[in-house]
Amino acid sequence: MPRVHDLCARIQNGFRARLQTIAIPETKMNLAVSNILYKEGFLSSVTRGNNIAPDQAYTPTTNENVATRRLWLSLKYKENNPALSTLSLVSKPSKKVHFTVNELKNVASGRRAQFIKPLQPGEIAIVNTNRGVLELQEAIEKNVGGELICRAS
Repeated sequence: MPRVHDLCARIQNGFRARLQTIAIPETKMNLAVSNILYKEGFLSSVTRGNNIAPDQAYTPTTNENVATRRLWLSLKYKENNPALSTLSLVSKPSKKVHFTVNELKNVASGRRAQFIKPLQPGEIAIVNTNRGVLELQEAIEKNVGGELICRAS
């Protein structure tokens, strides 16, 4: 089972170490979260590759090479400052946090929901729904609730 807390830690450590690119395990969950961060402007690019470097040409993932496949994330910096300052986990392996659509609307509009603080301007939240991994606003537009995975600012 993919662990999002590992992804959050790797991305944050990469930004703190001022790395240009980082490699993370290639899973569907990691790809979905990385694509959301890319669409929101926190990452420069998301490419597939092996454990040595990104692929120059397309290489399919098979049973023989699945252990060496990685996602390569190019981290984005603005005026020598990281584009992503914090990437914090909300739903932990020991305590899953599930929200209805109304509770997600509360978090997005500046009110508390359960024990979760509201989103600040410029902050996004990533939600795992039955329609896939979505950004908070997309989940509200599609009128679906789900597990609040992490927040990024």
